[in-house]
This record gives sequence, C-alpha cells and structure tokens, in this order.
Amino acid sequence: GRREIQVTPPPPDPLASKVKETKGTFWGIEVAESLHWQGWELGKELPKPLTLKNVHVKTQKLKFRPPATRFFVTVFPQPIVLSPGMSLTLPIIFRPLEKREYEDRIHFEKAEGEFSVVLRATPPCHSLLCPDSVQLPICAVYDSTEASFHLRNVGDLLTLFNWETPSPFQLIPASGMLGPGCECTIKVTFQPQAALVYDGIATCWFGGNEEQQRTINLRAIAKYPHLLVNVLGDGSDGAGPGNLQDVLCFGCVAVGSTVERSIEICNLSVVNAPLRIERAKALPLRDCVFSCDVTRAMVPASGKLIIPMRFSPQTVGVQSVDYFTVVPAGNITQSVLKLTGSCKGPAVSLQRSYVNFDRLNLGERSVQPLEITNGSDIPASFQFDIDSRESVFSFDVPCGVLGGRSALTLQVTFQPSHPIICYRRVVCLLHHQDPLFLDLFGTCHSDTIKPTILRGRHLGWYRTHVARGLTFYPPDILGTMLREGKLQSDGNGALRLPPQIPAGQPPEEYPALDPLTEYFHDGVSSDLAVFPPHVSLDVGEFDFGCCAKLREVEPLPVCLTNHTKGTVTVVWTRSPASPFRVTPESCDIPPLKSTALRVTFQPPQLNAPYAAELEAFAFYKVLRHYKSIEEDNTMCPSWCLTLRLQGHTFEAGRQHLVPRYILDCAKAFPAVCRHVTTSLSVLLRNSGTEPITFSLGLDRCPSILAKPRCGYITPGGHQIFLLSTCPADTAVQQQLLSLQLNSSPTYLQEIPLQSNAEPLLLLLEDGGSLYFKPTCVGASSARTFTIKNCTRLPMRFQWKIQLSDSKILAVRPAAGTIQPNEALAQAWTFTPGEETKYLLRACVTVWRAPQTPAPEPPENARYILRLIGQGALGTIQALKEQLDVGKVLVGSAQSCELVLLNEGLCSLHYVLGLEQSITGPCDSEEVAGDPLAIQLDSYKGVIPARGKAVVCVTVSPARQLHYAWPIHYTISTPKAVDPACALGEKQPLCRVTATGVYPSLCITDACGAGSAGGISKLHLWRLFSLETLNQYLERDPTPPELAFRVPTRHSTHRIPPVNTPVLLDFNFGAAPIGSEPSIVVLLLENNGEIPLNWAFLFPSDQTIDMEHWAESTEFDPSELHQMRVQDNQLFSVSPKAGMLLPGQEQAVQLSHRHDFTGTDRLPLLLKVSHGREILLNFIGVTVELGRRYVHFTSTRHMFAPIAIGTYSPPKQVFELYNGGSMSVAYEIQLEPLTRLQEENFQHPVFVCLNPRGEILPGLTAHIEWVFSPLEARTYSVDVPIHILRGDSALITFQGIGYDPHIMGECAQFGKALSPSVIPGSAKLAVLGQVAFLSQHRICLGNIPIYSKCSRLFFLNNASESEAILFAWRVGASNILPETGVVQPGESTHCILTLQASENPSFYNVDLTCEVRQGGPLAQYKKELREWEAEREQQAGEFVITEKDLAAERGARHLPKAPAAIRKYKTLPPIKNLHVPNPPASRSQRRQLVDKEGGRVWARPEPPKPFLLHLGVTARSQLIDDFLGSFYPEFPQHFLAERPDGMSPNRDERGVRTDLLQQALVSSSKQEQQLVMDVLSAVIRGLLEDTQFHEAVTWSLAEPVPYFFQFWSEESAKRVDRKQSLGGGASSSMDPSPDPGAGEGVGEEEELEEEESLTDIVLHEQIREQKDKISRLPAFANLVEHMLENTIQNILVEASRGEVVLTALPKVISLPPAACRR
Repeated sequence: GRREIQVTPPPPDPLASKVKETKGTFWGIEVAESLHWQGWELGKELPKPLTLKNVHVKTQKLKFRPPATRFFVTVFPQPIVLSPGMSLTLPIIFRPLEKREYEDRIHFEKAEGEFSVVLRATPPCHSLLCPDSVQLPICAVYDSTEASFHLRNVGDLLTLFNWETPSPFQLIPASGMLGPGCECTIKVTFQPQAALVYDGIATCWFGGNEEQQRTINLRAIAKYPHLLVNVLGDGSDGAGPGNLQDVLCFGCVAVGSTVERSIEICNLSVVNAPLRIERAKALPLRDCVFSCDVTRAMVPASGKLIIPMRFSPQTVGVQSVDYFTVVPAGNITQSVLKLTGSCKGPAVSLQRSYVNFDRLNLGERSVQPLEITNGSDIPASFQFDIDSRESVFSFDVPCGVLGGRSALTLQVTFQPSHPIICYRRVVCLLHHQDPLFLDLFGTCHSDTIKPTILRGRHLGWYRTHVARGLTFYPPDILGTMLREGKLQSDGNGALRLPPQIPAGQPPEEYPALDPLTEYFHDGVSSDLAVFPPHVSLDVGEFDFGCCAKLREVEPLPVCLTNHTKGTVTVVWTRSPASPFRVTPESCDIPPLKSTALRVTFQPPQLNAPYAAELEAFAFYKVLRHYKSIEEDNTMCPSWCLTLRLQGHTFEAGRQHLVPRYILDCAKAFPAVCRHVTTSLSVLLRNSGTEPITFSLGLDRCPSILAKPRCGYITPGGHQIFLLSTCPADTAVQQQLLSLQLNSSPTYLQEIPLQSNAEPLLLLLEDGGSLYFKPTCVGASSARTFTIKNCTRLPMRFQWKIQLSDSKILAVRPAAGTIQPNEALAQAWTFTPGEETKYLLRACVTVWRAPQTPAPEPPENARYILRLIGQGALGTIQALKEQLDVGKVLVGSAQSCELVLLNEGLCSLHYVLGLEQSITGPCDSEEVAGDPLAIQLDSYKGVIPARGKAVVCVTVSPARQLHYAWPIHYTISTPKAVDPACALGEKQPLCRVTATGVYPSLCITDACGAGSAGGISKLHLWRLFSLETLNQYLERDPTPPELAFRVPTRHSTHRIPPVNTPVLLDFNFGAAPIGSEPSIVVLLLENNGEIPLNWAFLFPSDQTIDMEHWAESTEFDPSELHQMRVQDNQLFSVSPKAGMLLPGQEQAVQLSHRHDFTGTDRLPLLLKVSHGREILLNFIGVTVELGRRYVHFTSTRHMFAPIAIGTYSPPKQVFELYNGGSMSVAYEIQLEPLTRLQEENFQHPVFVCLNPRGEILPGLTAHIEWVFSPLEARTYSVDVPIHILRGDSALITFQGIGYDPHIMGECAQFGKALSPSVIPGSAKLAVLGQVAFLSQHRICLGNIPIYSKCSRLFFLNNASESEAILFAWRVGASNILPETGVVQPGESTHCILTLQASENPSFYNVDLTCEVRQGGPLAQYKKELREWEAEREQQAGEFVITEKDLAAERGARHLPKAPAAIRKYKTLPPIKNLHVPNPPASRSQRRQLVDKEGGRVWARPEPPKPFLLHLGVTARSQLIDDFLGSFYPEFPQHFLAERPDGMSPNRDERGVRTDLLQQALVSSSKQEQQLVMDVLSAVIRGLLEDTQFHEAVTWSLAEPVPYFFQFWSEESAKRVDRKQSLGGGASSSMDPSPDPGAGEGVGEEEELEEEESLTDIVLHEQIREQKDKISRLPAFANLVEHMLENTIQNILVEASRGEVVLTALPKVISLPPAACRR
C-alpha cells in the first residue's frame, strides 16, 4: 500500500509563476518575453503585471494592441511615453472558463518595428522530476550498497507515486504522496546475487490513475570478493604459499592469563567485503579457551583488517586446538584458521622433602630454613595444610604467592609440648599443580623421658615396613622376631619375612604414589586408603554450629581406635589460647582397642567465628624410652592425627561478618577416561580485613571429593581446595558444590561443576569413504583424508591394512597422536596393479595411552574406511606430430611449445627422450659428435586425465644445417610390481625440426647518380663486384668472423686488424675534380628467414678511443692517407647501419667526393650481426681537368666460354669507361692477336671488330670481339690499349674453349641466359628522382638470328605537380616513342624492339633516357630567349669612349645616318664562361666563379637531365644451333627474313635477299606506317561490309562445274572433303525438296559434274595464290605488326585500368528454346 510522505513545502503563491521569467530588449524597451499562469481555478480572475522599462538614453513612444481573445483582458489601449529609466506596469487579467490550455499575445508598436509578449495559461497537472540515471557504488556479491536521489513534484496537484523496480534494486519508499513543489529523498538499495554489470530501468507511475510514468536508469557493478587470511607476527605454525599462514599458534601460555594475537585479513578485490567469523562446532565440556570478539566485519576495498584473537587457557598441560572460519557474504568461499596453544602452570618445588629437627629438650624450640622455588615464569599460589596455632610445627609464611622464576625461604619452627617423637607429613597445596609433601619430624626429651631419636633413615625403613605390613607390630615384637629368625634384614637394612615364595621375586617395596591419590585416599576423606591406618578417629571434621550460649556448648564425643598389635599412646597438642580442647590430653590404647575422648568448645566471646585444626601424635608405648629399642631398624615413627573443628557465637538476628573474597575455579574437571580420577584446584582468597571460615557442602555432588572441607582464612590469605572425581559415564554430569562462608546461609556460594568420561570418538571424513581418481597401472595417486579427534583427550591411532592390500594402499602417517579437537590430514596413496576397479577396506584403531602402567590393555575402538579406486591405462599424443620451429639463428636459441595430450581416464607420468639427426651439405662423421642442439624444460612430468601439458622446447643449432629430433616417450610406472618394468616401452611422440641459418643479406640492385649517373647498371655491378659480394654473403661465416658477433670497438690501432679472409673492391670509377660526387645507391635485401642488423664500419668505428697521452705520434703513409680521407669525408655511407626484417629492403647511398686529384682508398667493414663480415676497399679516382683518362676496372677480362667447332661464334663486348672531362681516342694494338693467330694455324682465336674509336666524357664505349677457340683449352693474350694523350694499359683477354661432346649436359654456358642472373629492380630510386621505369633490365634470352623481339614497358612520372620530358638515346635497339611528355602522376608506355642481325652476337645494350622536369626546362628556355635577345641587341650596338670626339668630327665628313649615342652604359658582354683550373679549395673556386660571373653574363645552361638506364641483354644464335638447343621455343620467335638456298648474292651463311624484302627494308618508317594504316582501313572496311559477307557465303555455296578430263584422285578427295564440310550449311540453306522434282534428277547431276571441274581449278588457283602470298615476308611482317599492336593496345588499356585481364568471363544465360521460337 501507499504511505504518505510528510514533507513541508515552502508556502506556495498561487499567482506566482513557477517558471522563471526571461526578459528581452526590443529597441530599448525591456519586457518579459512571456507571462505564464499556473495553478489556476475556474471562476476566478488571475491578474499578472507586465512591466515595460526604457533602457535607452532617449524617450520612447509606443502603442499596444490588447489580446485578441476574451480570456486575457488589460486596460484600454493608449499611447505610452517612457522617459529614460522609467517603467510602466500593465495589468493582465486571466479569466478562464474551462480547463484547457490558453495562449494569446499582446502586441506593441514602435517606429522601428513591432514586438509582442506571449500570454499562456496551462491547466493544473501532475508532473514529477527525477534524474535520468543513478550510478551506485561498486558492490560485492551478497553485500548491499545504496545511493539516493531527489523526487520533486513540479506539478500543480497533489501527486501519488508508485515505483516498479527490477531486482536486485530496491527503492525506499516504494510509494508515497507529494504535494505541489515538495520533494522527497528516494533511497536506492542494491544487493546483487551474482558478479555482473547491472543496468535496470525503474518506472515511477503517478497521476490520477497512475497513467503517467517516469523512468530512471539504475546502474551498478557487482564483483566477487577475494579475501586472504594472514597471521601477523611469529605466531604461525605453518605457512601456506606466498607466506600466507592459516595456523595461529599462541605457544605456551600461563594458566589463567589471556594472550592476544592478531590476524590480518587482506581484501584483494576492489569492493568492500563483508564477512563473518564463525567458530567450529563445540564439543561437550570443551573450554572455549579461544575467543574472538569480532563476529561480523567489513574489509575495505584493496585494504586490510586486523582481527584480534585471544587465548585464555584454564587447564595446565592441555594442548588446545580450535578452528575459526572466515566466511565472506554469501558463503562463496571460506578460509579456515587453525588456532593452537598449550597451557603451562607453575613448577613449584621444595628444597628438600623433609625437615629433621633432631632432638630437643622440653621447652626448647628449633627453627630451620626451607626454600621453596618456582621454576616456571608463572606466579604460583601455595599453602601448607597445617594450623600453625595448634601444631608443634609452624611456618612463618603458611600461604602466599610465589613469583615466576623466584624462590622463597621459609622458617619452619618446631616447639614440642611433650617429650615424645613428633612426625607429621604436611601437604603443600598448590593452585594448578599437584600437591607436594613435606616430612617434619623431631624428638623431644625431658629429664625423665627420653624416647628414641627419630632419624631420616628410620622414615625410609618405615615406608618399606608399611608396604610389607610390619608396622602393625611394635618394635619390641619385631626385635624378638628378628632375634628368633622370623624376620630378616634386606640389603637396605629393612626388615622382611623369610622368603617362602619361589626365588627371583623381590619383596614388596613402598610404591611411588600419585600425590593426589596419596592426598585423598587417606581413609578419612574417602573410604579408600592406600594402606590401612594404624590409629584412627571416627570424626575428622566437626562444626559446633551456633554457640551463642557460651556455657551451654555440648562437647563432642570422639572415638579413638588402635588398629595395631601393640599398645599405643596418644598425646594431644594443646594451645592455651585455643577455645577447643580434647580430654583427656593423653591416653594409652591397648592393641586392637578403642577409647572415647571428648572435645569441648569454650568460645571466649560472642559474635565471632572460631575454627581450628587439633593435632595428636600416636606412637607405640615402647618407644617412650630409647633403651626399649634394641634393633635400630625396628624403629617406628609416630602417627599424626588431625581434627578440624569450627563454630561461631553469632547471636540470633545478628549479621555475620560480610566475607570479601575472590574465587578462582574452573567450570569443568579436566578430561579423563572412564574410571580414571581427575582433580581440580580451587583458590579462595580473602580480600577483606576479617577472617573467613568456610565449609564445603558435598550433598549435591556425591561423586566429588573435596579436601579440606572446612577451615578458616586469615585476612589477606587464601585457601586452596582440591576437588577430585572419578567419572564412570561419558554423559556429562552437572553438579553443584556449596561453599558456605562465615557459617551463614546468607553467604552460600554454589559452584557448578561438570565432568564426564571422554569416549573414544574419531570422526572420519565423508562418512568413512575415500574415492581415488582413475590411476595408471604401476603409478600411484594420492589423496588427503582427514580424521578428527572429537574428544578432549589426546588419542593414539593406528591404521591397519590387509596384507593383500598393502601393495595397493599406503597411508602416512600410519600411526600417531591426535590432539584434542584436532583435525589431522593424512596422505593416502593408491597404487593399482592391474586395469580393474578396486573396493578396499582399512580400519583404524584408536586408544588412549595409559597415564600409569596398567596390567590390562587400554580400551580401544575401531573404525572402518571404504576406499574406491580404478586402475587404468593410457597413451600420450602430441597436438602436432610435426613441429617445425622454422629458421633459427646459428648460435642463438628459439623456443616453442610442445603440447602433449592425454585423452585417457588417468593421469600419466611420462619420461621424454629424443634423438638428433643433422642433414645438409656437411660431413656426416663430423656432425655426428655434435652435442644435442635441443633442450626441453622438463623431461619428466604428469599429464592429468583428459588434459594437456606444455613442454617448452628450446632449439639452438650450431650449424647452418637442417636438424630433426624424433621425440619418444615412455610411461613411468615407478610402483610397478617388476622394478625392471618401471619404464614402459618407447612410443613415438612427434618430430621437431629446425633449420639453423645465418643472417642472409644480398644486393638486389644498384644505380648511379651524380658523376656516376652515366655508368650502366651492369657496369656498376662489375665495378662494385656485387655478384662476388653476393656469393660471399651466401657462405657461412668463419669462426674468426664470429669473434665479434655485433659491431664492437675492439682495436687500438688506426688500421684495425681484419678477421675476415674476404676482400672486395668497391670502385666508384673516375670523375674530374670539382664535379658532382659519385653516388651509388645499393638496395640491400634480407633474403633470409630471420631479421638481421647490418652496418658499414669505418676504421674509426672499430677503434677504441684512446687518451691523448696513449696515442702514437708517428704515422705511416697508409695511416696518413686514411686520416686524410676520413677527415675530409671523401667517402660517406648513408645510412651506416640498419635492421631488416625478412624480405625487407633498404636503400644505402654510397658517395665519393672529388675534391682532391688522385686515387682515394678507404677500407670499410660490412658487418652483418651474427653473420659475415667482409672488408670492402672503397676506391675512387679524381682526374684533373683537361686530362684524358679511361678507367679500367681490371687488367683482366674473361670472355664467355665457346664450344669448339662453332660455325659462327658470337660477338662479345668489352667496355671502356671515360672518367675524364674530355673525349678520348683509343686504339687497340692488334699485333698480339696476329701472333696468337699464327700460333694457332692462322685461325683467328681473338678478333677485335672495332679496334679504334672515341669515347665521350662520362660514357662507355663497347668494343666488339669474337672469340673462336680451336681447342678445348684456355686462351690468353695480353693486348695493349693505347689512349691518345693519355695513359695506356695492358689488358689480358682470356677465353675458354670446351668440347660439347665431352662435357655433355654439363656444358650450359650458352644455353641459360635468363633474367634471374641479371640484376634489376624497379623499386630503387635516388634523391630527387621523379621518373621511374617499370623495368630496369630486359632480358630477351636466346634468340635466333634475323628474329625481331619486342617488349613493352612503362615510364612513370611520380611527380604530382610537374610534367616530365624524356628522350631516348637509342643504338642497336629501337624504342617508340623516342621522345615525349608525361603528365604529373601519369605514365606512358614504351615499346622496345630488337632486330637480330645476321651474325650471332652477345647483346648487352645500355639504353639511356634523359629526363627533364618541365618547370626548370621552361625557366631555362625563358632565360635563353632573354640571353639571345640581349646578344642580338649587343651585336648591333657599340659605345664610343674617345675624349677627342669633337675634334675628329671636325676633321671628317659626317655620315648620312649618324649612329645613335646611348645615354646609359650597356650590360656586360655575353660570352661562354670557361672555368679555369680549379684551386685546391672548393670555397676559393666558388669565389672565383662568382667573381667572374659578376663581370660577364654567361649563357644559361640547360638543366642537367636525369639519366635512366635500361639494360637489354640477349644472345643470337644460328638457326640450326637454335633449333638444336631450343627447338620448343622456335615457334615463339618471328623471323623478319628467312634463309632460302644460296645465290650469287648470298654470303657463306646463306642469307636470302628478296626484292620485296629489300623494298620493305629500304622504305622509310613513314612509308611503312602508311601502308599499315591503308591496309588496316581496307581490312576493317571489309570486315564491316555485310554485302561482302553475303557474297563470300554464296560463293562458298556455289557448285563447281565438273569436267571429266580434269578428274583426278586428289581433286575427288578435295571435293568430298568440301562436301562433308559444307553439307551442313547447304542443307540448312536449302528448303525441303520438292516431291515432283524427281524426274530431272539425272540432268541436274550431269550439269553439276561439269561445273565441279571448273570450280576445282578455280579453288586450286586461289589456294596457290594464298600460299604464295602467305610466304611473302611482307605478309608475315604485316600480320606480326597487327598482332603486336593488338597485344600492345590490350596491355596499355589494362595498365590504365580500362580492362581487367584477370576478371572472370561473363556468362549470359539464354532463354529456353521454346521461348526463343
């Protein structure tokens, strides 16, 4: 139901608007933008003011129009004038007639314009306002958190609301009522039941019928708490993982004291964690010695909570164990905390067990010291159970407290009152400790009576005689028997009866009695006695009660009995001040007789309590004189008799003394077994100033013995009681012990006591059943099983397993002791011997160790444990049978995971083994001794059932070879019956493979720039020996190279030592001084499988920086040269180092600056980390200006091998590079070639085809050679090459001739010319390069002579803003187009055509493309036009500078047209700028050039083009040789001219020259293109002409006339073939035959035969004509041109994206045939 919320809203104003009015300013008039009426009622007028204010500095005039409706009324309209700052209020009255919404306007007019104010009235409505969402704090599962928000009634009516809330959210209050303008606080409670992210929608229904609603989004997060219990300090007895302890050990604690230790509960979660601390179920009578005041608490998020635990032991010597459980909210988990502690009590001992006062005369007194010591650190309360006032023996301190580890010296006084032997065994009572006994004895002599002096030895003999029953005889009788031989003396001097039993059994000795047994079992306090008494009283304690009448106290009759066989004298010790007296004080009692005594009580005053312990000594009468004792060993001490008496004289109605005391008593007796006595000490301390008398009432506890039962306590003193019981039943007995103080029932204290006999109760976990998981046969599985001692006594246990099951089951520990309330975890091991199911039994026997030796075995109990298990077998599989680690760096390690699967029912113990095999190019015997290159993190392990195990495999190959490791496993069964079968058979598991690799680096491309821009790519490869470098990089590093695996500064010399045997030259070529640096860009690629680091190390990068004093000041020339090169940075590498991933490429720029003439050398080390290091000798030559210089890369050149007997050896090329600034003329001396020809029977082995020529600056000349070997050997010749006005060189040319018939398939020298051996890459670029070729090298391979090969490639413009202009320098090859323009971001196609000549040759052509950017070229042309215009202007101008110009004018005739005289000076003369020989410094040269340039206007130089190199390689062979070697490839080539027999104009190779071919060859390109265009147009027209198609079709179907005379077999076959081919067409064209036409069939057949012969002749002529035309070279060229253009067009369109060559063909499905009809 709803409940109304009492809120106190502010007093509402019904006319006031609840919406804040907003004002606006219109042309200086400030007015509210709207008026709003709310909370109105029908039948009432509701006015509201509308205020207009002039905020302008001028006077404002305005008019207004009243509202249009009759519901809003105002005053009559009239003009309004407002001065600056003035206001005017217009009353607006609202008159509603019905409940609905009203709206109108009031308009105001000014000269500037018009504005209006909205008038609106809304009816009363329900409206509640609340936030859209509420985010609650994060909360733990099963905990609760809360938040609140405000719910406000913004409507005009009293509103009822009701919330609908999703679980686990709750809103309080869930319903209520809000008045207008009121608000209430809604509390949101969140109590999750699961760890989730909660997002719920709460709906509030409100309104008249709750038809309106508002929703609020409730968000909260719940998480599980994570608590850990940690024991603080050193109170832990066992530690768990992570030093987190769950055992709190208090150690040994003093009895009666309390020790507090703390535990720490850590909250590892991000939520507050509520918890509760619970104690384990308590046992009956168990003392709750452990306590914890905190039962519920909250651990803050990521925080800690300290919980104090207390231990208050009550029973000395007991080991206490208890368990507390820390349970978070919801009982999700629990942490068990074990508390242990033991109780220790005092350890009081006496200095000696007796005090001997020897002999005293009557009336004397003797005092002897006695030290009492407390060996424990616990204070001890002691009391000697003797009344010093009534005894001959007294203690100066009869009771007190002895501090821990302290001693106290007592003064014991002996003051006899009669000449007798005094002996008393005094008990020292101790709280929480067994009592101690002290023997006090002395002898008193008088003048007439001198008894025998009692010695200490007499007490020993006396105890022996008591055990032997001889003390009931008086000494005189014993002496007579000894003399008569009826008694004998033993070795100790004690008497004994003659042996009448078989020899070997010793006589009786006094037993070692328990102090409690000796104390209680005296025959007085209990009916039991260890030994029968010699003299006894029938009353031991007596209370006279109230004796207010002092003279009328009745005496107490006492009977004294003599149980001995001699006369006994009894003497009572009397104190003169004692109100108690025994009469007579002394008497003699005959043997076995009794006598009566009277005890009187004579209190001296009223209203006082009285108590005393009377003392009497009984002794044999014969002992009164020492002369009566003839034998010393017959001496018998006296017996002490005590009588406790008490009474009081309080009158009736008189209040007894109020006792003030402290009682220290446990509630339960210590635990014992059945029929075993247990005792308890009680301490009653008198804390008042008056003595206290006490009396124990045992009426309600008959099974309890108490001693003493009555007595008194002096002020400040205390009394110790000892209580004893012997429980016979395991049921708990509740008993009440009454303690009455000061003889008043008012002061009666009832002490509840509990006792029981502890049973043998052992609790087995899970009801005595233990289940083992399926276990592999021969292996073992372990489980923990808990047994708990449910009693208060320690128990011994012993497990017994049947002999047949002893090999299957084992338990540890099998025997031991369980402390009270302790749960002991035991480890059971199950070892199946076969694959079967097991149901086994084991029994545990529990008993308690007897505290004293007992003739009977102790009581025991047996419990049965059922054990269920299963033996199983299983196998192991690898997730991947083939585990490939991949490529691993040699010398490093790489790891992977080997996943082992066990799909069986049992866990498997496995042992892994492996073998190693190494394959590859290696010596098998050498690698056989290599150590294992694989390592497993564990070779043994366990895989759980239906689980997996992960073994980490680490591979570290030592060689660059392929490694394989077959891994096998064996199932370990260490518990197998046969020890020899502990390991099973080897089973294959998987195979691990890896390949050791070194980092692999290669050079994939190289290009030149700057001064090296004119060097072809292939020539760069030779200059930098890149092919050899790649070969060296492919080899394995040598051990010296791996001395430093990474770049390291290791040398102290300026020229570091070399660890690598590989040395290569990096030759930058030559260039004139002052020219641009020679730049070579190398493309490095990681062609291996692993990442690598590379570095170019200069000598300075390998040298250790030395101190200045350690550096040498003398340098050799090589060091000086290196210093000059490094200091001037003539060689540079950028970047110097880097890292490459597999397959990654990186460009490295090498440069050489031409600042000094001469040859520069610098050794650099190319270091691949963990790989090769190669010494690179950087060489660069700088040539002086004006010097003619040809750069020879080597003095030796090797030609390609040629087979002997080759009919036409191919031409080969030798290159010469001009590295200077001037053209060079060369000449090759042919005399050595002539001599070699003469030596080889005039056979030209080496022939130079162009021995003379000229080389332009920066270009390469190709010298053609022909090597024709005569024998299968190596030819060598030294040829001088003379450079005119330059340095000549002697080059050794070598060639190898081989016999193809002998080498066979091994001779592949001229058959494998493929692009794979030619360097090339389209991705390499230098700085500033904007044009790129799609291919840098085109390899045409092996081609026949006369063949024509074409290739398509593209020139791309990478610039986005400027067009480029290109021009090809073509040689033997043709490229179309040769020049052109490529727009920004576009590309153009180029067609390379190579026409093989008639002679076999090696083609190695470097085509160069000059590329210029459009912007600089346009600027150059503009400057050139200005320069030429100025030059033309200056050519017609001159300046007259003579001073006597006027005089000469007078002497000469003036010309007709005098020259114009300029007023201003002209520009400097224009001439070409020639730079003189450069100075040594670049800065000086630059200054000179700038100075010269300032004087003359130099001709603008064109922008230097960027050169692109396209290498073309091919080898042409004779057609016969080509067919012999490459017959399948011959149809792929097009021959422009074919050999056809010999003619007078043919050469020796049989080249045929046809007239038509000569005409085609002699024609120009324009003519050839014109013919192609005309023919293309004709053929295209024919293909598009439908009439032509029909004519062809009818001509094919026209019958051929038959002429018999032309009949032949060949023509008949051709006609049959034609009919078979065209039959289908004719039948389809012919209509169905006419039935009436059968008559003229014969005539038609004759006509057809006549016409067929003519047709055959015509077709034969046409066929011959077609064959003749098809054999024409012109027709073949035409077809080849058409196909070539078609394919080129398709490729170009595909490159532009117009055609997708890889797209799937479109399939158009036709309609069914019926539909088509």
